[in-house]
Amino acid sequence: QVQLVESGGGLVQPGGSLRLSCIASERLDNIDVMAWHRQAPGKQRDVVASITNGDYTIYRDSVKGRFTISRDIPNRTVYLQMNDLQPEDTALYFCYAFQKGRGYWGQGTQVSVSS
Repeated sequence: QVQLVESGGGLVQPGGSLRLSCIASERLDNIDVMAWHRQAPGKQRDVVASITNGDYTIYRDSVKGRFTISRDIPNRTVYLQMNDLQPEDTALYFCYAFQKGRGYWGQGTQVSVSS
């Protein structure tokens, strides 16, 4: 079972930046896919970005060019660098791991973008 702990959320003004971190309980090269999802109040949870064990990345259209997902394998950490944040990025952000046919979620970290 993979355990995930997120950090790095907070309140930021439009145009600002945040970096989310997700520490996994297992080696990242033993996990097939790592991803960040987000869920705004009253809306469904959507994938934001994902990265495979081969470092192939996919982003949802609304964050392309602004967000970057990356892995630090020795430290078992996945990052989501978020630049030029906008109010519509406000949501609870979840780390997700897919390993051997099973998915695992972290508890989430809140990102709020407001002036």
